[in-house]
Amino acid sequence: MNEQTKDQASRPTRAGATTDLPHDRITVARFREAFPRARWSDRLNAWFVPGRTAEKRISRWLAEMEAEADRFADEKGRDAFAFEPIESRYLETTPTVIQIRTPYSRTIVNEIREISHARWDADRRLWTVPYRSFEELRLRWPAIETAAERNEPEARRARREAIKGTQEDDASKARMRERRRKRYPVPADDAPPFERAIGTHIGVVFFIGTDGELADPATIGTFYFPAADSEEYAWASWRPGSLEELVTTWPARTPPNKRELNRGWWMPTLEELRIARRDAKSRRRARERKDKKDASGERPADSA
Repeated sequence: MNEQTKDQASRPTRAGATTDLPHDRITVARFREAFPRARWSDRLNAWFVPGRTAEKRISRWLAEMEAEADRFADEKGRDAFAFEPIESRYLETTPTVIQIRTPYSRTIVNEIREISHARWDADRRLWTVPYRSFEELRLRWPAIETAAERNEPEARRARREAIKGTQEDDASKARMRERRRKRYPVPADDAPPFERAIGTHIGVVFFIGTDGELADPATIGTFYFPAADSEEYAWASWRPGSLEELVTTWPARTPPNKRELNRGWWMPTLEELRIARRDAKSRRRARERKDKKDASGERPADSA
């Protein structure tokens, strides 16, 4: 080892941090203004900022830049809304966000969850959407408003009255009765594992056992999936998974194949787990609201 190599090896590592910036002139100029000692490193292919606190300073600067970009995007969205507003009884505007309050609908929930930065305000029971996401909201608003109108109490009541006593009404009630039984048909010789997340035609469930009772093919076909002619099915009991169980479940790498679909169960995919996790989170919030309401309604015995 020559003297130059020894000198390089013994030289202490310089304190600092690196960052990779977008390749635009304005951002780089503002970065150089904020960090005059920053230098471009060809070896690291990144900007190097010296100093023991460099990483914190860079993170703070990037956060400020992101916040500034968000403010600019909000201004653009606010101007777009002012130029072409959405007029609806389900939508209100505030200086900072757009508020959406509708009757419950799975369609609405799914639509709004696809909008960037949309948030559910559990305390006020409404959705908030920042102005920067206004264009996304505009694209999805027809489906949201249609679903909201369809799920108004009067509209739901009218639909129930319209089908009362009809074959459709009987079928709907039968589906509800069957679902409350929390049972599912599984192949008698190929049952799923118990107490783990399993994908099915009714969603992700946790099977808890079976007593071997055979399932009627007609019932299977009516409420679950087409039963194979040569297959024998038994009823298995199930329960919904908790949020903790679902969060710790690893998703399948591939969607179910034809054999698994015909069998009726499979390892759940990431999308199926996301839906199940959202449902579990909703159930948890509902329980927490109920517990909070029950607790606030309790009074000490001597105050009665």
